[in-house]
Amino acid sequence: MKPLKIGNLCAPTPIVQGGMGVGISLSGLASAVACEGGIGVISSAGLGAIYNDYSKDYREASIWGLRQELRKARQATKGIIGVNVMVAMSNFADMVRTAVAEKADIIFSGAGLPLNLPSFLTEGARTKLAPIVSSARAAALLCRKWLAEYKYVPDAIVVEGPKAGGHLGYKEEQLADPRFALEAIVPEVVAEVRAFEAAHDCHIPVIAGGGVYTGEDIYRILALGAEGVQMGTRFVTTEECDADPAFKQSYIDATQEEIEIIRSPVGMPGRAIHNSFLERVKEGLKRPKACPFDCIKTCDVTHSPYCIMLALYNAFRGKLQNGYAFCGANAWRADKIQTVRELIASLRSEYDSFSLRERLFGAK
Repeated sequence: MKPLKIGNLCAPTPIVQGGMGVGISLSGLASAVACEGGIGVISSAGLGAIYNDYSKDYREASIWGLRQELRKARQATKGIIGVNVMVAMSNFADMVRTAVAEKADIIFSGAGLPLNLPSFLTEGARTKLAPIVSSARAAALLCRKWLAEYKYVPDAIVVEGPKAGGHLGYKEEQLADPRFALEAIVPEVVAEVRAFEAAHDCHIPVIAGGGVYTGEDIYRILALGAEGVQMGTRFVTTEECDADPAFKQSYIDATQEEIEIIRSPVGMPGRAIHNSFLERVKEGLKRPKACPFDCIKTCDVTHSPYCIMLALYNAFRGKLQNGYAFCGANAWRADKIQTVRELIASLRSEYDSFSLRERLFGAK
């Protein structure tokens, strides 16, 4: 594997650990990945619930929580630490400003187009910015917008395919359409980015994620022009993942048939593991009377069958009877808990073995 270079950052292992909320990727997982040469990513989603003891004010607790997680990660590693901030979050600006102030190495931002993300950079800030997109068109729009409005070029672009976990930037009918498969959209995004690079004398590495599970997957995606991959699901079943053991076990116990697409209260399709909570939702779970967090801009409490923040927070704590686990399409393939070091070593070994076969025998 070639290192992933993002400006002056260099990850010897070209793997970005996807940001997973609520609480699934905090400083524990992110620092472990960074120690192994990848890019560890802290999810900023739901930190106000996790750090509720600090303040009952959700936004205040979120700011405090992100500071604490970034500082804990910094104490644990000299590697690259990023933060994932969803555009759809009501405290998007707070989380971006906090990440910049705490000198996070890079901010990854999706769940909407982060059109104004560069506006939050302060003078002398070294934090890199990487938007997450689901199409070449979105990548081109962001590149043009950032350059025109802020004289800023994305430091990297993440393209997420429809096999990703959690909220998906696709319409439900597009999820199984081969035209929107990661293997189809990566070359389109790479071509769009290369044209922009040529026109503006810059370099923007493309990182691809969504269903990347093995070393062979990594090889095939990098062969399409991506310079790194994003992986979330694989890191859930690691010892260092910040989720409760019951959350991790739900991946190991899941069958392929139990991975389903749900309609989230935030108005986007999502991929999750079927359980009794989601069954009750389908049967008509009682709606919340009030919104305790005001965490997502697009969530309408008057029409929501449940509070997504509470559901995901409960799952993070292992209380899956009152929540559910988001996951990628390959979550059912998990069969054991291992360390991050063991996982990355196995991915490297698989990559090298497949690379050798390709060189010796050619593509099959």
